[in-house]
Amino acid sequence: MLLVAWLAFLIGTPLYAWTQTTRIEAMPDGERPADQPGTLWVLIGSDSRDDLSEEEKAELSTGDSEGQRTDTIMLLYRPTFGDPALISVPRDSWVEIPGHGNNKINAAFAIGGAPLLVETIEHNTGLRVDHFGEIGFSGFAGMVDAVGGIEICPEDAIEDPKAGLDIEAGCQEADGATALGYVRTRYQDPTGDLGRTARQREVLGKIARKVVSPLTLINPLRWWGVNMAAAGSFGVDEDAGPFGIGLLGAALLGTTGDGLTLIVPISNPDYRTSGGASAVLWDDEQAQVMFEAIAEGDTAELEQFKE
Repeated sequence: MLLVAWLAFLIGTPLYAWTQTTRIEAMPDGERPADQPGTLWVLIGSDSRDDLSEEEKAELSTGDSEGQRTDTIMLLYRPTFGDPALISVPRDSWVEIPGHGNNKINAAFAIGGAPLLVETIEHNTGLRVDHFGEIGFSGFAGMVDAVGGIEICPEDAIEDPKAGLDIEAGCQEADGATALGYVRTRYQDPTGDLGRTARQREVLGKIARKVVSPLTLINPLRWWGVNMAAAGSFGVDEDAGPFGIGLLGAALLGTTGDGLTLIVPISNPDYRTSGGASAVLWDDEQAQVMFEAIAEGDTAELEQFKE
């Protein structure tokens, strides 16, 4: 009887959490690319401050910028067969935004929210997006705290007041606020946003590993906390279901360790636009190889892009 009750709790908690998850209208209207095998998610980290109190803004060092932007854009592809792939799309990628000319890709989210961002990704990759997920500042920090923190191992000390980060070099435990600063900082990184994307994939993988650790599964308070933190911080498109979210988590876990964690191939990380701003240019030829491999459902072809 006790085992039955425990199994019911393990299964029932995420199902209840699912009912508390925010739904987002994310899919664009009009003509879209054809389906490819497997499932393609767009995952973003929103830096909107609208749902934060003044105390939370101070604690997380977010500042008071208004509007919606995204510092993090990733593609998570789960093929029918083979290894899943987590691909960073630099937020400063210089792309064509349908109806708005060329601009940095994160401008699509600022201009038209999730639907325009999804449309922009589809327009520039030729891939069809199946699902969309969004997490905010407080949600990210809350997830890290819910799993009891994570280990980060910066090679150098980092002091970045804009990200609220002041850490020593070497491995150390990070709580939610510190982990958020770690994935946000870029001004102290000589590789700028490209270095930040690597840290984002690193931390996301570490959260995924701790979510499925035995300690999470056997500790009822932690299991409840992780699920409710995810529900309170993670928004998904209206067609995503609880089973799909479970597969999303499994795909994320599959990209950790020696898995496929990639970045869209870059030809120029400091391209100067007509307005003088610095942007990131994709390597069109290599990016096309990457996107065609996904369109064919063959992630083995993506091994060549591992960093």
